[in-house]
Amino acid sequence: MRPMFKALALALALAAPVGLALAKEPAKNVSIAKHPNLAAAQKLAAQAFDKLEQAQKANEYDMEGHAQKAKELLQTANDEIKLAAEAANKAVPAHPAAK
Repeated sequence: MRPMFKALALALALAAPVGLALAKEPAKNVSIAKHPNLAAAQKLAAQAFDKLEQAQKANEYDMEGHAQKAKELLQTANDEIKLAAEAANKAVPAHPAAK
């Protein structure tokens, strides 16, 4: 039983960084021309995500899941930023000269 436990522990230890590496960086999909502040917020979210990944690597992914949770929250915030831009697009009619 003990060798099986060691094999399972080793498999999990090797798989954890791979799973974390597959986490998707927040998209930068808000128009800087239409929404410069929202686009800047997306850029900062992406930078924070990158810094968290660097911290995870520097600490050999031993951060008790807190950095991963922060990355997930940044992705959620990024999605909300995109929704805010879409809502603003609906709320403000297009300028007649833009047509």
